[in-house]
Amino acid sequence: MKTHVLRLTGAGLVGLLVLTSEARAQRVLLRADPPTDSVRTNYGPNRAVYSHLYLGYAPVVGLPEGPGADLRYFKSAEFFVGVRHKFRLTQAVAAGFDVRYARLAYHLEQNSWKLLPTASLHHSESLVISQLQLEPYLRLGFGRRGNVIGHYLDLSGWGGWALGTSHHYEDRPGTGGGKRTVVVERDLGYLRRWPFGVGARLGSGRYAATARYRLSDTFTAQANPAYAELPRWVVGLELGIF
Repeated sequence: MKTHVLRLTGAGLVGLLVLTSEARAQRVLLRADPPTDSVRTNYGPNRAVYSHLYLGYAPVVGLPEGPGADLRYFKSAEFFVGVRHKFRLTQAVAAGFDVRYARLAYHLEQNSWKLLPTASLHHSESLVISQLQLEPYLRLGFGRRGNVIGHYLDLSGWGGWALGTSHHYEDRPGTGGGKRTVVVERDLGYLRRWPFGVGARLGSGRYAATARYRLSDTFTAQANPAYAELPRWVVGLELGIF
């Protein structure tokens, strides 16, 4: 009788252990989250989808297309900050788009042949165009790399809308007995509100050299015909934030 009881008890313990193991296995499976795991696998610098912030500074390069619009170079530049979205097509090819804010400032040289926007001379003077820009691009990656940005070349086209246009100038000494007078004229009818162009980036990791060429003209039909077209190139550096 005792032998039968011991056999039954032993069988019960074995069964209990099996059930416990199965229950633990089921709990582990229930804790798994396949959608989350899939998202983590697909998202990354060199995976199917990736997004990151970036900022940069690109001085204006080149000469105006006529007299009367000389610039102060290095000070004349575009500052930009934006979000970049990338979608990998193959191991070496990706496509995406940028959405950014860009502030382009043309600082005008003050000399005797100045015409833009008037012949009046000031202590300092600039034309500023603040824009929202959209830039689709195609990326060609090269070199061996893991789940990192790596080395790449981007070819792009861009277009934007000018949130605001303004003419700034400062006189020293100021009028009315002041040390200086600062004037800002806004919503300038002679500056175009819809610029567009092409661009390229050569990058490695978070750093990139960038160049953009403006195809659209700076001035509208309302502008003085004597205004010379301003330089179309900006060339500078970009820093990715990721």
